[in-house]
Amino acid sequence: MSDSLRIIISGGGTGGHIFPAVSIANAIKAERPEAQILFVGAQGRMEMQRVPAAGYEIKGLPVRGLIRPLWSPKNIGVAMDYLKSLAMVRKIVKDFKPDVAVGVGGYASGATLDAAARMGIPCLIQEQNSYAGVTNKHLAKKASKICVAYDGMERFFPKDKLMKTGNPVRQNLLETTMTRDEAIKSFGLDPARKTVLFVGGSLGARTINESILRRLDTIRKSDVQVIWQTGKYYNAKINERLEAVEPIPNLVVTDFISDMGAAYKAADLVISRAGASSISEFCLIGKPVILVPSPNVAEDHQTKNAMALVNRQAAMIMKDAEAPNALLDLALETVNSDGKLESLSLNIKKLALPDSATIIAMEVLKLAGKK
Repeated sequence: MSDSLRIIISGGGTGGHIFPAVSIANAIKAERPEAQILFVGAQGRMEMQRVPAAGYEIKGLPVRGLIRPLWSPKNIGVAMDYLKSLAMVRKIVKDFKPDVAVGVGGYASGATLDAAARMGIPCLIQEQNSYAGVTNKHLAKKASKICVAYDGMERFFPKDKLMKTGNPVRQNLLETTMTRDEAIKSFGLDPARKTVLFVGGSLGARTINESILRRLDTIRKSDVQVIWQTGKYYNAKINERLEAVEPIPNLVVTDFISDMGAAYKAADLVISRAGASSISEFCLIGKPVILVPSPNVAEDHQTKNAMALVNRQAAMIMKDAEAPNALLDLALETVNSDGKLESLSLNIKKLALPDSATIIAMEVLKLAGKK
């Protein structure tokens, strides 16, 4: 292996794809500080800001997702953008000369690994969910290694290429030195009271937000404190509605939480979507959670992610359609049951797969050595 190790990492669209990608890049750098790493993302998506903020260069492609229904004439434009992206990524690969290409999911990942594989570059796929996406199933034939987080993935991928590694998580979640009391005080709340964190992922979640908005009086009268991350898209309208009601001192509202390590440390219970990266974080920190799977994802994969935990008594689940009326009651009941919290924490911790980023990084380096 030469000293000029070069690696392309592609994917994004949501924090659930971006955080693992950056974690893998950091783990590669820890092993090989001289490595040159180039990210490839989708123009207009959050990776175009988050990746440079993490210290890495990124190139953007005009690639985007298919529009439903699939026979929509608008998909002609989607197809044209994909072909344009293929041409662009071929030039990127030709100029950068990577030893390995890594795909973590998202619109750009398909075009990048498709082009890289055709040009003879070894490819590694990191599939985060318990139900493989269409893009990764298509790319599996061309991949040299497929890193997964769940059992039973041989129904989607060639068994001889599979390796169960878990999903990389944000290092600051594991490295926080705050105590629970310090974390709660950092949000201006009372360490003597139980605290529930409502978080809808990096983009926010309409249903989770609605489950709080409908029950503001219940929260106000409760002994429980609530930290509520609305997502930037929903924040302005939510603040308008809150300004029209009496202040709620035991409710902290924010559009985005930069220090999720502190937020998780403060929370006795988390309410969350069932994205694969979030679930991996909950497993590693042993955090009790009620999962509200998003219905707006391919193949309903978030429900499958959630059930992998629920079937092991490691999490609770609430259907999206039922959440606006029932989620808050379940949250208050659960957070006030020390026995339930202890059981959930113990069981979810058993499912943790630590050091995922380092394990995947070593597989990337092995592929680079074989090139």
